[in-house]
Amino acid sequence: MHSSLTPILILLTAITATAEDGLETLLFLKTGPGNPRNSEGDIVELQDGRLCLIYSRFTTGTGDGSEGDLALRTSGDQGKTWSEGRIIVPNEGRNVMSVSLLRLENGELLLFYLRKGADPDKKRIPHSCTLYVRRSADEFKTVSPPVRVTLLNGYHVTNNDRVVQLSTGRLIAPAVLHTGLDATGTKITWDGRHKGLPLAYYSDDLGKTWKKDKTVITPVEKRKLTLQENGVVELQDGRLWMFMRTAHDFQYECYSSDGGETWTTPAPSILASPLSPASVKRLPWTGDLVCIWNDHSGAHPFTKGRRNPLCIAVSKDEGKSWSKSVTIENDREGWYCYTSITFQENRMLLSYNACIFPTWCMNKLKVASLGKSWFKKHFYTP
Repeated sequence: MHSSLTPILILLTAITATAEDGLETLLFLKTGPGNPRNSEGDIVELQDGRLCLIYSRFTTGTGDGSEGDLALRTSGDQGKTWSEGRIIVPNEGRNVMSVSLLRLENGELLLFYLRKGADPDKKRIPHSCTLYVRRSADEFKTVSPPVRVTLLNGYHVTNNDRVVQLSTGRLIAPAVLHTGLDATGTKITWDGRHKGLPLAYYSDDLGKTWKKDKTVITPVEKRKLTLQENGVVELQDGRLWMFMRTAHDFQYECYSSDGGETWTTPAPSILASPLSPASVKRLPWTGDLVCIWNDHSGAHPFTKGRRNPLCIAVSKDEGKSWSKSVTIENDREGWYCYTSITFQENRMLLSYNACIFPTWCMNKLKVASLGKSWFKKHFYTP
């Protein structure tokens, strides 16, 4: 963990990715009648070579508590054209959203998503949000009935493209619980959207059953730090690194040495950031970590309080330091977040919310790609 809040290891050199460099827009899902918002999704390559995108398709409004389904689109020409959206999981409560896709070694596909409960009080955010998983053995032609992942009652948040499989085979579903016990230690109570307790659920039978980690659920008034929207990546030494967004100018981090069952105390990382999530995965071509986030270190111009620019950096030492960041999207009026990362042989596929103010900041979904040669040019050429 890092004791200093100064991001001295992120070099302050601004670079902008361009289409000529290899950044290519593959799909831009706009809104329409009966479909005021398209957002958070994930991408997987099907066994026949088609790309498959599953995302949140809202039907009655643009807020997180509006009604919506999960829609699926495919591309048989590497993203040049896409099918029309097909509903794969209809609304099961208030809405369903925040997709994570995972292919197992046996060929099965897992579809994780959040189900928001009905909101009897008609408040902006329902008090029930639960992660579920469905299975498919036929490349998403059909899916199984849902299995509950987050076992505690209350409001859990698991971002899109967050569930991972470790080298041991264990599945990890990071989540933040926004409800907790009251001061008596008995009654579940609403914690508010700006506080949360990061934890992890895990499965050792390929997602058929789940257990919660050993994190103690403490009374809400003792949790003053804003910790939200966590993610997990496995490090080369076997530890797990959890990163999470905060309202405190940096991504925070903690670690697990026992496969996600216990975690160290969260502390600031060196990734300067607004209240916006980061996405971290391992590059298959080099073994290095890659991070996509809104870099607010000062390396690039940004608008305070907004999720811009969208940047990418590489770490060659397991997250201890990061390369100079490169901007993927740099409009000062833009809002870019909730990135999914999928690798093919020679490129990285991204999906993310991409909007320009004064348009509502969460209603358009973009799919783009960066080539393997682009990474070599920007991060591996002296």
